[in-house]
Amino acid sequence: MNKIIKNILFPLSKVLPDKIYLTIEYWYFMGEKINWNNPKTYNEKIQWLKINDRNPLYTSLVDKYEVKQYMEQIIGKEYIIPTYGVWDSYEDIPFNELPNEFVLKCTHDSGSVFLIKDKNTINHDELKKTIKKSLNNNFYWFGREWPYKNIKPRIIAEYMLKHNGDILDYKVFSFNGKAKALFVASDRNNKDVETKFDFYNIDFEPLNIINGHPNSGKKLKRPANLKKMIELTELITKGIPQARVDFYEVDKKLYFGEITFFHWSGFKRFEPNYWDEIFGDWIDLNCLNNSRSGMEKE
Repeated sequence: MNKIIKNILFPLSKVLPDKIYLTIEYWYFMGEKINWNNPKTYNEKIQWLKINDRNPLYTSLVDKYEVKQYMEQIIGKEYIIPTYGVWDSYEDIPFNELPNEFVLKCTHDSGSVFLIKDKNTINHDELKKTIKKSLNNNFYWFGREWPYKNIKPRIIAEYMLKHNGDILDYKVFSFNGKAKALFVASDRNNKDVETKFDFYNIDFEPLNIINGHPNSGKKLKRPANLKKMIELTELITKGIPQARVDFYEVDKKLYFGEITFFHWSGFKRFEPNYWDEIFGDWIDLNCLNNSRSGMEKE
């Protein structure tokens, strides 16, 4: 980890107000001053939304357990990855009752995902230590992604999707309830190579964008459920200024992955840079008053 982040930014995160902290963080990562009064780019508007779009529903939507209950009502149970259980601590997990292979996830953060391909080979001391550390972390503090602040830290076990080869992750960007673009994440579980991001418009025509990870250089096959992905994305994000909805497609069956409100936390450049402005143009901040702010779960 960069020493400046570890020794300066992280300590400041606990004492500075959100807006001041994000101003410093934006300058550090993007190399420029954020325009709070008239944000133009995607990354600027992401910061603005962190401060100004405080829809309480978002906390449930980023909770990896609660979101499943919500999405069953919105899009249907057939798109939800089955859950085996949810627990408050590692010691509560009944491993003897779980299948031989499954996925463990922490419900309250990003990245705490553990693929258990054979439960008989689990190093429980190591896994317990890693999960306990995750349970004690609050993902909110790094980028002030406020929906994560008040999630109850828990652990879920869910069905492991199986596929011959790499399971692709389709991530659809929606703006005011309208899908505009997507990218495909590949090589995510291959520790020997870097993750790849390939961007497309909603007709699955390639876009010349690099954002956070390199392109794969491959011609990816159009997903069988692309039309349904777009339809479900727009249903899920109706009334929301912007969000990214993730899906998996396995054997032509579609599964909801998660919803993200702050892609890269708004701290990752687009190459070419003009895509930051294009994505920014797609966010209409004037529509915020028409969002589902304060909306109760349906």
